[in-house]
Order: sequence, then C-alpha cells, then structure tokens
Amino acid sequence: MRVLMDTHTLLWAVSGDRKLGIEAAAAFINPDTDLFFSIAGYWEICIKVSLKKLRLAENWEETIQKEMSLNGIHWLHIQKSHCEALLNLPYHHRDPFDRLLIAQASVEKMTIMTKDADFRKYRIPILW
Repeated sequence: MRVLMDTHTLLWAVSGDRKLGIEAAAAFINPDTDLFFSIAGYWEICIKVSLKKLRLAENWEETIQKEMSLNGIHWLHIQKSHCEALLNLPYHHRDPFDRLLIAQASVEKMTIMTKDADFRKYRIPILW
C-alpha cells in the first residue's frame, strides 16, 4: 500500500506520540507499507515554525530527514499534475496544504494517513 502521510502524522509517528491512530501506527511500522511525505507538508512545518505556531526541538530539520531515512519514508515532490488536480477539487476543505495533499493522493493513487475528518469528504482512501 502506498501511503501519503499528513503533516501531523509524520510528526506523531517519528516522535512515538500516542495520538497516532492504531491502524496508522500499524501501517507505519509495517515494512510492506510504502510511506511518502509531501514537500507541501515540509513547507507547512517551515511556515508554522517561523510563525511560532509549532515548536520543534533544535535541529528539527536534520531530525526529520534522519527519521525519514530510518523509516523508509520517501519525499513526494509537487508536480504540475498535482496542481492541475486542484482545478476540479471540491472545496470541502479550505486549507491549501491539505488540499494539495488530497490532490497528490488522488493523482498518485495513494491512501492518506490523517486524523483530519474533512479528508473523508473526498474520494480518497483514508488510513487512521
């Protein structure tokens, strides 16, 4: 299964936070799960850290990269096709980062790992 991790799920999974859903946690440690994290999620983290809406440990950038490598998480870069998919995406969700994740998952035929209930309004598989 190819899984695109929402921003909070990556942060919770690599920190061992118990807020991560049972199915999500099981998929995270399953070697058969092909995990991805979008550059859009990293962009969101950078913005929230710069606005002081998110506090992370010192050297968090290196920690995220290290954890992604250790856990076999691949970067998902933003493609033109992902942006074009936004043209026909209904506005059930207003957050631009989440909308891009939904478009990426749709184009790439991925399941999204998220706690966000608004994602369920779209025709994409959700793992939580």
